[in-house]
Amino acid sequence: MYLQQNDEGLGKSIHNLVYCSRATPELKEDSIASIIASAQHHNPRFGITGILVYGSGIFFQWLEGPRDNVTSLMKLISADPRHSDVVLLQEGNEVRDRLFPDWGMELVEAADIRDVLVDAMQESKDKIQKQTLAAMLEELDTGSLKDLSRS
Repeated sequence: MYLQQNDEGLGKSIHNLVYCSRATPELKEDSIASIIASAQHHNPRFGITGILVYGSGIFFQWLEGPRDNVTSLMKLISADPRHSDVVLLQEGNEVRDRLFPDWGMELVEAADIRDVLVDAMQESKDKIQKQTLAAMLEELDTGSLKDLSRS
């Protein structure tokens, strides 16, 4: 479970950021485990939750939490030599609950991302969340992420 931050709460916005990147050719499987272990250790302290999808050499990640913490983490990810071609897909502030409140950071296999997004959409009671998740599913089916869902 994450630690609630000062910029969260009833009627306050939560910052979310979605990106994808390519793994560098030198990336080994144990490096992915190291990324997840580091995220699971550090992210809760900074109020960051989300998911990390990896497949076919592509990272896809949804981060949510306090704006300053999420943007600081994104700077670190962009500078990480294990990532190349980092592309910001979505970023914004919304007054809503978290999409992944109990996920300090979980690795989701690319083949399972559709199921995770569908489950999150079915569990959500928030209209904006449902729209965001529907857009992500659409992107998996027809957009720039369609190859990720087939890995």
